[in-house]
Amino acid sequence: MSEYLKIDDIHKDFSGLKVLTGINLTIAQRERHAVIGPNGAGKTTLFNIISGKFRPSRGAILFKGTDISRKPPHVLNRHGLSRSFQITNIFQDLSVFDNVLSGVRSKYGLKYHFFRRPDRDRRIVEEVRALVEEVGLKEVMHLPASALSYGQQRALEIAIALSTSPELILLDEPTAGMTREETAQCIRMIDRVIADRTLLIIEHDMDVVFSLADRISVLHYGTIIATGRPEEIRNDQRVKDAYLGEG
Repeated sequence: MSEYLKIDDIHKDFSGLKVLTGINLTIAQRERHAVIGPNGAGKTTLFNIISGKFRPSRGAILFKGTDISRKPPHVLNRHGLSRSFQITNIFQDLSVFDNVLSGVRSKYGLKYHFFRRPDRDRRIVEEVRALVEEVGLKEVMHLPASALSYGQQRALEIAIALSTSPELILLDEPTAGMTREETAQCIRMIDRVIADRTLLIIEHDMDVVFSLADRISVLHYGTIIATGRPEEIRNDQRVKDAYLGEG
């Protein structure tokens, strides 16, 4: 397997509390990889290290052969990495269009100018509209984000994550708090928008995991206890004991 994203012996502790204890994982380009595990296993901490929010106590993250372990999030974004968060992270008072515009604008290095709004650039307008339509928010494009349903807000966050044209996208529990219908819609939307991208996803809903993932890693007490294809993980006794159960 090519080493598009390589997580090499990552450790993380907080004031002596060991959260990650030697994570090793290789993810190929255009792979869809899910990280699952019980609450407190270290999943979000791992995401925070990959995305530059935290620095590892030990080890390295290699992205396309470059060590990104100690690069801040805005630098990683320019390298082609983007993420969504477990808690919705959008500008509630801005419209759907302007939320996505903020990401597209940053991609082109455009700053706000009182007399010249970047949304007057036809190329940028078309790009924003395409992203909004891609995540199913065309009909609410000009509404403030605060007026959207919870599921629509999560879709908007994914659109913002996509607005910088990332090659690698990290989604942290994108369907958390959704109804079954919203979850089914979100699965279809994610499946559509990540075409030709590499996906790393944290998710508790096994229907989402088994619908989207090519491979799954199981994190338990700060270490990976199994990695494999969905059917291998489903039948792994260690995984059943630690997380999935016999059902």
